[in-house]
Amino acid sequence: MRFPDTLPERLYLLAIRPGHAVPAQAADLGVILRAAALADLHLRRLLVDEGGRPAATGSAPASLSPLLADPLEAITKAAPRPWRRWVETGHHGLARTVRARLVEDGVLDLAERRMLGLFPVRVPMPADPGLPDALRASALAALEAAGGTVEPQEAALVVLAAIGRLRTVLPFRLRREHRARLQELTDAAGPVPQALRHALRSRRAARSS
Repeated sequence: MRFPDTLPERLYLLAIRPGHAVPAQAADLGVILRAAALADLHLRRLLVDEGGRPAATGSAPASLSPLLADPLEAITKAAPRPWRRWVETGHHGLARTVRARLVEDGVLDLAERRMLGLFPVRVPMPADPGLPDALRASALAALEAAGGTVEPQEAALVVLAAIGRLRTVLPFRLRREHRARLQELTDAAGPVPQALRHALRSRRAARSS
């Protein structure tokens, strides 16, 4: 089974709740997806860390998805700023953009439904119903491979899902059970997961105040 090429697309698929128009962690999903794009660029070595700030290593390849090319271009043109600021920048409407990309590529369909029998909504449904489960199994395998080799993209995926509290992937029970392994993967995943953690902590504190 072929997975989507980018981390934002994979995370969006993992956030889908069957039969629901709104994905998991909708209030923070744009920030989580933005972090996924930055992590993907870092893994591709198109971004490197320079003193706690991302720096582009060159221009975007012609084949690079717009989901990654757009933040790379923004970072290339802007003054240096910390990773967290880039996680918090450009996330508005990103979930919708990622969903549209998946629909365009034929990975998702949008089914028309009526909420409460009255209000029309569009429910995202994978064209291949087994795809989210396969992605989830791959993420969980990264958790269970303690001490073993894990693909960097898989490690980043599970770490971002855990920090984002995507219960569709990692409910609280699993995050607690694999706390040590998640910390190990986080430490090896580069600067983006910690930037996302700080950004989400600030957002959640603001909502609770």
